Amino acid sequence: MDNRTEVRQFLTTRRAKLTPDQAGVPLYGQRRRVPGLRREEVAQLAGVSTDYYTRLEKGNLRGASDSVLDAIARALQLDDAERAHLLDLARAARAGAPREPRRRAQPLQVRPSLQHLLDAMTAAAAFIRNGRLDILAINPLGRAFYTPLYEVSARPVNLARYCFLDPSAEDFYPDWADAADTTVALLRTEAGRDPYNRALTDLVGELATRSDAFRTRWAAHDVRLHHTGTKRFRHPLVGDLSVGFNATELPADLGLTLTVYTAEPGSESAEKLALLASWAATSDREQPRSAAERE
Repeated sequence: MDNRTEVRQFLTTRRAKLTPDQAGVPLYGQRRRVPGLRREEVAQLAGVSTDYYTRLEKGNLRGASDSVLDAIARALQLDDAERAHLLDLARAARAGAPREPRRRAQPLQVRPSLQHLLDAMTAAAAFIRNGRLDILAINPLGRAFYTPLYEVSARPVNLARYCFLDPSAEDFYPDWADAADTTVALLRTEAGRDPYNRALTDLVGELATRSDAFRTRWAAHDVRLHHTGTKRFRHPLVGDLSVGFNATELPADLGLTLTVYTAEPGSESAEKLALLASWAATSDREQPRSAAERE
């Protein structure tokens, strides 16, 4: 992905989303062609010259200091995820493009002890994914939970590909639009962290080519922190259920995230999750997974 283009489009879309009223910019009766802020208004709010901000917005972040970037983030009222993304884009600009494009990354190997950790979680659906949303390891309940994803033949299972390319996704995710927004925001965040990852670029290209819904969301340049919250699913075996999720980046395994789904104790969703766990345990005994499947 071209860093200058990413910077230009990110800053432009953030500026367009912020109205003069939200920014506290007086209008003085002037007519405006667009609802967002003008470049000179962002520059004034950030305490930099219009020419300098214009150079930044055209994609040249290489010489920008963290203090300037913080000022720009405040002027544009960026949230924590957006500010982190801007800093990631700046780090990539300073590093510059590699002399040779990064070759397709080999599938990350999950340490056996991590799989043991997943398998020890018998009352929760748990899995480990990478930045491009490949599920690299999962426990039996997680596999039962994500039955629709594991019915496809492609490996590794990819959450983004399923969300946008599999017709069953809109049934599995009752709040499909929100799931789609989150999926794209996570990929955008990862693209800022690792813009020259060939495997990620290939996935984005595939999804943009095959899905109008993905392409529209990708063009919005939205990013998001996704560490905890509640999700709703419509499982083909147990029906509707609501689970809480916690996602934690693994400091000893850079690029990997552990996600755990749990249900409120005593709730109908907890009963359904327990039913899935029982079904998963039976299935696992009858048809043990191979080492490759477990990875």
